[in-house]
Amino acid sequence: MHAAPSQTASPDRSAAAAGASDPFDVIVIGGGPSGSTISTLLAQKGWRVAVLDKDRHPRFHIGESLLPHNNPLFEQLGVMDEVRAVSVIKNGAEFNSMYHGKSQTFYFSEALDRTLPSGFQVHRADLDLILLRNAARKGAHVYEETRATRVDFRDDGVTVHARGVGDNTQGESQWRARFLVDASGRDTFLGSLLRLKAPNRKHASAALFAHYENAHRYEGVDEGNISIYWFDHGWIWFIPLARGITSVGAVCWPYYLKTRQGSLDEFFDATLDQVPALRARLAGARRVVPATATGNYSYDGRRACGKNYVMVGDAFAFVDPIFSSGVYLAMTSAVAAADAVDMALREPARAARLMRAHERRMRRGIAIFKWFIYRMTSPSMRDLIMHPRNVFGVVQGIISFLAGDIFRMKGVRARVLVFKGLYYSFNAFYPRRTIAAIRRRKLNIRPVES
Repeated sequence: MHAAPSQTASPDRSAAAAGASDPFDVIVIGGGPSGSTISTLLAQKGWRVAVLDKDRHPRFHIGESLLPHNNPLFEQLGVMDEVRAVSVIKNGAEFNSMYHGKSQTFYFSEALDRTLPSGFQVHRADLDLILLRNAARKGAHVYEETRATRVDFRDDGVTVHARGVGDNTQGESQWRARFLVDASGRDTFLGSLLRLKAPNRKHASAALFAHYENAHRYEGVDEGNISIYWFDHGWIWFIPLARGITSVGAVCWPYYLKTRQGSLDEFFDATLDQVPALRARLAGARRVVPATATGNYSYDGRRACGKNYVMVGDAFAFVDPIFSSGVYLAMTSAVAAADAVDMALREPARAARLMRAHERRMRRGIAIFKWFIYRMTSPSMRDLIMHPRNVFGVVQGIISFLAGDIFRMKGVRARVLVFKGLYYSFNAFYPRRTIAAIRRRKLNIRPVES
């Protein structure tokens, strides 16, 4: 038995049409950016694809700031105009340091690749709905309010067990396919089921966030820029969105959440009060939703693929959102995985090699962001960002990195290496400060008991 297809699915789909005797080629668990992207591409390649999503879209999600290198992916999927219509233009990223008493803005138009001078800030409910509807238009069969509960692996494929949630009153259903894609995001369906999910021992972070009306925005080209504010316990984002809404959130060390007293709203206010420049931008603003908190959400996957399955996006690994890399990495991994799955279905003998190549690419992309993320709150990193030194074009290289140019890396890789050299030189020049920062970080990422 199958759940009824959602309103986003093809109108001629019915539960009876998707019986167990008529299996799919691919089942995708999760209808977020990675799931919608790979579903669209595989459907366009002629495969029968079912998307199972536990939610009813639109639904709230954080991860609202996108990178310029997302734009070619939107063009490839055919949704660029729809995304632009619900977005605010993001021309750059502003970093604010109360330790230096100044801010520094990096504009994407100054990257090595001048063809992508801007990205978008977007309500994820809008973006995810656009992508999921597009998947259905392109031929994927979308089933919302259908939560995958377990999977049985067979020699010739998989059987996914699911249960209806919300308004979907269907009981347990079974879905057969030749291949399974886990795009379940931070639910990490397969990672948890197969015990492949591991805490990231080099980083730990938690977040609390809310939406505001009437927050102060900059004017002109800076109106839609993301602003990052360092503070003693981590960093805070300020993201202008459409319809007059601004997303504000603090990513902090897990121990800091343990110091909470009073309500979460009060604790969030006290956190924002620690950054006067940010608090000034919220003077007169009204919080339109209660503050929300997440626990430690940094993790890695021990492997990304196996016989008849692959994990994409956050279902495999997630570190920290400071560089707005989440949606970009999710969609990029989905594009690469779509080619790998297509070839694996056509030439099963090549499947293992193709999947390993896909996993190596994912790890390389994540590793580039990790190096910066692990050091982002260090004094040397703050110095370099607040006082950028354009040695051998390193500033253009870092702007290219901030824009998401991490896979082509034409001219970027050498400049990133120069930046790393400057960072290590700063550390050596200030040994006492560096040692103190290393010790402090070790304490910050230590496990915190519940």
